[in-house]
Amino acid sequence: MSTQEPISRSNRALFLASFFTLIAAGIGFAIRGAILDDWGASFGFDKGRLGGITGGGLVGFGITIIACSLFADSIGYKPLMILAFLLHIGSAIVTFAATPVYNSGGEAKNPEGAYACLYWGAFMFSLANGVCESVINPLVATLYPKQKTHYLNILHAGWPGGLILGGLLSLLFVGKDAYITQLPWEVAVAFFLPPTLYYGWVILKEKFPESETKAAGVDFGTMLAEFASPILLFLFVLHAMVGYVELGTDGWIQNIMNASIGKAATWLFIWTSGIMFVLRFFAGPIVEKINPLGLLLISAVLAFIGLRMLGSDISGFAVLLAGTIYGIGKTFFWPTMLGVVGERFPKGGALTMGVIGGIGMLSAGLLGGPGIGYKQNYYLANEFAKSEPAVYDAFKAEKAEAFLPGLPAVAGFDGAKLDEVRAKKPENLTADEAKVLKANMEGGRFALRQTAWVPAMMGVGYLLLVLYYRARGGYKVEDLSAHGGTRGH
Repeated sequence: MSTQEPISRSNRALFLASFFTLIAAGIGFAIRGAILDDWGASFGFDKGRLGGITGGGLVGFGITIIACSLFADSIGYKPLMILAFLLHIGSAIVTFAATPVYNSGGEAKNPEGAYACLYWGAFMFSLANGVCESVINPLVATLYPKQKTHYLNILHAGWPGGLILGGLLSLLFVGKDAYITQLPWEVAVAFFLPPTLYYGWVILKEKFPESETKAAGVDFGTMLAEFASPILLFLFVLHAMVGYVELGTDGWIQNIMNASIGKAATWLFIWTSGIMFVLRFFAGPIVEKINPLGLLLISAVLAFIGLRMLGSDISGFAVLLAGTIYGIGKTFFWPTMLGVVGERFPKGGALTMGVIGGIGMLSAGLLGGPGIGYKQNYYLANEFAKSEPAVYDAFKAEKAEAFLPGLPAVAGFDGAKLDEVRAKKPENLTADEAKVLKANMEGGRFALRQTAWVPAMMGVGYLLLVLYYRARGGYKVEDLSAHGGTRGH
């Protein structure tokens, strides 16, 4: 359908419901990032274990979006959205079981059981998000075939919208210094349920349209043939980096920055999410000035600069400036990459869009979340342990864990011991405790500086694509309408 045609009430409702799936996902993601310290204190988890939970909240997304995209066009969108709704509800139930399971071990407690509940609850949540995204991206591409990049950016403004809401709720109700009162973390986890119930109500009563590829008569073999393109495969590699740097960093940024700027870390998270929310509504006019690949190149440069600054010894206005640069940089990565795939490879339909989204989330879950946690532990086990071996031994977690095959197993600080130190006033700290807090802060900064090299590599990739398309006459949008042809930016 043309974007100039009036959109039915049903389609408006479906777009809003799609928007609210990302609101729910953003709230859940932000709250999980804010309560990592609560879980560390309650169950004694170090950064590596917390990173594992963070990764579990992302990796399931990659599995389901790829799997569901294989048959989304054939079975229709509604059954998949019902499945997503049931997974969202189930994830809350499993997560809530963590404390009872932990206490079931008697005096010895059961931290492994609690970890399993938190990991699998986060994993189910990510499964639900993946099923949702296997539907909402091709759905919006079907509703707005002429302006996919623009409307996918608007759709994905729901993600930072959820991050903002989750950040504000965490300021009010999460942690010992909550502005109103500290609620049990189980209550905080449940904040994602209202938008979930809303989208569930809408999808049950509304009728979904036929997909763009199905309406155009594109068969599954034709969709698979798109994967023979080297450019598409290169885009997959770049989006793996997007998942690592955007979602991996966002899952840790509140926790890392809290060590240096305290509660202001959540305000910084809200600020960068607000930048994303506003700017994504203006993606269309920006893309009309510079094509999507040019926008991605600029974004990669800004993300590199912002992360390097955030990983440095800065304070005050410099932190706000660094966060602003990083926030602008990460704004357009995810939806614009989806838009490029939708515009250049429309015959792939839900399949190509699902695979690229799945690759991004698998990277965030398997590499980004755990990797950034590992980098913090690596700093402590190598740099800090060399200068202060006795202090490190006194505060380290019992279990050392590796990240990838070939990398050494390392142990960070025990979360419960670290929480005891953080709870003290500065004037009451011992010399060793002050060293522990400083090392925890430096470990986070080290992780951010190392992560900054990922958008640097992305920038090189986007530059190569810009030069490639310029040599071929410029970036053009492939049109899957009845008349075929292409349309230039």
